[in-house]
Amino acid sequence: MKNAKEVGQLIADAMGEARISQRSLADQTSISQSTISRILSGERTAKMPEIMQIAWATGRTVAQLSGLRTVPDRVQCAARGTQGTTMDSMRGTLMNFLELDEYLERQGIGRS
Repeated sequence: MKNAKEVGQLIADAMGEARISQRSLADQTSISQSTISRILSGERTAKMPEIMQIAWATGRTVAQLSGLRTVPDRVQCAARGTQGTTMDSMRGTLMNFLELDEYLERQGIGRS
């Protein structure tokens, strides 16, 4: 992921293009306006759930706002295994589904 200042600038650019103010973004994402201000200035690192909410509100992708380009770079997950499943095997299965989803999206095959 890019550093906090670079991510802040990417978010600021997205907000500008979407014509969204800090207050409007705060209302749409439930992220406080003061937190958004600190993210934009690079004073605070944006967390992945916040980047996801901001991406949705601005019409950008998480990759565009974070600088993360690959599916494994963008994924953060927490899970509890059952029946002897390991975290590595669960993550591997999740990656397969997400990479397939990304491939289908690039091919223009949407979800129904």
